[in-house]
Amino acid sequence: MLHGPFDDPSEDKATEGTTLRDGPPPAAAPAAEPPLRSRRWRRWRIAGGVLGALVLLFLATVAWLAVAAPPSRTLRPIVPPSVTLLASNGTLISRRGAVTDSPVDARLLPAHVREAFLAIEDRRFYHHGGLDPRGIARAAWHDARAGRMAEGGSTITQQLAKLVYLDADRTAARKLREALIAVWLEAWLTKDQILSRYLSDVYFGDNVYGLRAAARHYFSKRPEALTVSEAALLAGLMKAPSRLAPSTNLAGARERGALVVAAMADAGFISPAEAARASPASLRLRPTPEPTSATYFSDWVMPTVHGKDDNAFAAATIRTTLDARLQRLAERTVARARLRNAQVALVAMRPDGRVVAMVGGRDYAKSSFNRAVQAMRQPGSTFKLFVYLAALRAGMTPGDLIEDRPITIDGWSPRNSDGRYRGTISLREAFARSSNVAAVRLTQKVGPAEVARAAADLGIQSPLRAEPGIALGTSATSLLELTAAYAAVAGGAYPVRPYGLPGQAPGAQSPDDRHRLDPRDRAMLLDLLSTAVNSGTGRGAGLTTQVYGKTGTSQDNRDALFVGFAGGLVTAVWIGRDDNQPLPGVAGGGLPATVWRNFMGEAIGARPAHAVVPRSVDPDAGLDGLLRSVFGRIREKIGL
Repeated sequence: MLHGPFDDPSEDKATEGTTLRDGPPPAAAPAAEPPLRSRRWRRWRIAGGVLGALVLLFLATVAWLAVAAPPSRTLRPIVPPSVTLLASNGTLISRRGAVTDSPVDARLLPAHVREAFLAIEDRRFYHHGGLDPRGIARAAWHDARAGRMAEGGSTITQQLAKLVYLDADRTAARKLREALIAVWLEAWLTKDQILSRYLSDVYFGDNVYGLRAAARHYFSKRPEALTVSEAALLAGLMKAPSRLAPSTNLAGARERGALVVAAMADAGFISPAEAARASPASLRLRPTPEPTSATYFSDWVMPTVHGKDDNAFAAATIRTTLDARLQRLAERTVARARLRNAQVALVAMRPDGRVVAMVGGRDYAKSSFNRAVQAMRQPGSTFKLFVYLAALRAGMTPGDLIEDRPITIDGWSPRNSDGRYRGTISLREAFARSSNVAAVRLTQKVGPAEVARAAADLGIQSPLRAEPGIALGTSATSLLELTAAYAAVAGGAYPVRPYGLPGQAPGAQSPDDRHRLDPRDRAMLLDLLSTAVNSGTGRGAGLTTQVYGKTGTSQDNRDALFVGFAGGLVTAVWIGRDDNQPLPGVAGGGLPATVWRNFMGEAIGARPAHAVVPRSVDPDAGLDGLLRSVFGRIREKIGL
């Protein structure tokens, strides 16, 4: 504090001291209340925020329902309809999918058929908006008295929502979604539409879905012709369709049907006299044919089968390319082969890609893995077809010479499987003897990329490594695509796309997709392939007709193959182990060639060729060399 010249500073001190002794200064006056208009504005603002949040929640819910539950989805079947596959001659080979039929129209059904389902499932169906509070309360009361979940309170609309859009988990979140979708469906569909779609989708046991299919399956009649007792029996299945299916539990189904008849009378849908006249329903089961064979083929072709577009519920019967006689022959031939602990696969097709027989393993019941289609294995020397095609495209001929001597490339030294090297030989002899070093030399000469291009041209779609080792079939392929590549040579056009349905024939594709194999190249390939069978490693496949083919054995005898064609039929055989372990002594010219010969001989009406003295024995090898060669051929013949 500032003081003037006549002021006494002690007065200030005294005043200050007095103030301190008398206590704190008086409290400030309370703030005045905000005006009434301000309080009202604040309440309106809070109410507006809550309303806005509710509007946003409503819009989000509607958006979710529009995406997750479009009403149009109720027009589609909830399970794939049954597909019956036939062989090319019309015989049954497989039947897959559920038993379905065309949807029903609730308006055209007799009243007692509709009312049977309403009496036991949802009596107030025509009087609620998707949710039935009375039904929920009644079910809760009964459940409380029983001490367990004895009765459900779901409406038919809720059941349709669960069938079409939701899974079967028993959570509160799922029940909430079910309720929302039920109200949504009631807003978009009429009651008759909801009932029609429910009856067309619901499960009736025995792999049967929909009222029309159930009426035909259990009573061999249309749903419009069902009696009261028959309709009641079907409506009673809703409680537990698998357990009550009348084909296996007729007594239980009839007992449940009697309860439905009583419920119909209690609801006033039928009179007591009509209920008394409703005698137990009698079944007229429609027999269901069982699949007979070609299960591996059926698995392969089924993903390409589509139902009829005009009726998504209707079962489809599809005629395939499979030849029933050749399929039985293939299965019989494989069953007779002495495979020991090995697996086997066989594919037979026409040169245009039409698959007529397929075996994907020894026993489908034990393993449905299709080794003809799904297994990716090394093709071994069968891949040399593409090496020599690349060489022929480069201007070489079967008579040109190649060195059959050891070679080393960047530290890699391939070797011939028999350990023999013959010096300078023709391409024809190198192919027939399946010389590995000659194939590697050819690949080095034309370039690995050209070999890969030749393979791709003939239909090999699996990834290929354009490196020197490609010559020995080190890149994995499937047996099916390898068969198609040889089919391209047999038919003189490439690429060949394997197909199992007539509508997939190449003729339906653009002509630009297929190219003619150069006649000169094809003639020389046929020369090489016939020599391999007549005097090379493929002699075990010889028949009393012209045969073209090639053996293949992967590293350490893990895969053994023979691929060839004769009489307008292209067939490939693979033998190996699923665990990729070696099969000592098993080579492509042994057991695979024998299986191929046995199948093809009967398939085209030819006999095995007479044994001949190998022309490829080296006269300068001496007695030891002669014996080694002869015994080596014997080992190939018997598959050791």
